[in-house]
Amino acid sequence: MSISSPLPPSPASAEAKPSATLSRAAFWRVFGSTFITIFLAELGDKTQVTTLLMSAQSQSPWIVFLGAGTALIATSLIGVLLGQWLARRVSPATLDTAAGTMLLGITVCLLWDIVHL
Repeated sequence: MSISSPLPPSPASAEAKPSATLSRAAFWRVFGSTFITIFLAELGDKTQVTTLLMSAQSQSPWIVFLGAGTALIATSLIGVLLGQWLARRVSPATLDTAAGTMLLGITVCLLWDIVHL
């Protein structure tokens, strides 16, 4: 029985594939948290404002959408591939610490710029 089947699994197949339900739940948990995080992070950022301006200027919103969407997919692919490469070489705790340190550094730089305007 496939994972996408709407019918409940028979007892024999449920015992044979106990991870099928867990992997579906894990998929939606990771997909949902990724979508919400990226969606909220991208709202109102420079990419969205640039896309808005390019669409208004070019009078070709679908071409701008395709170009922007392709660019975002490409940058996301780079992030995923780099993340996979790092995950094989660095522990999760080290990655968390490095990401937190970089974000803290960016925050300090931005606050420094604001204070010294």
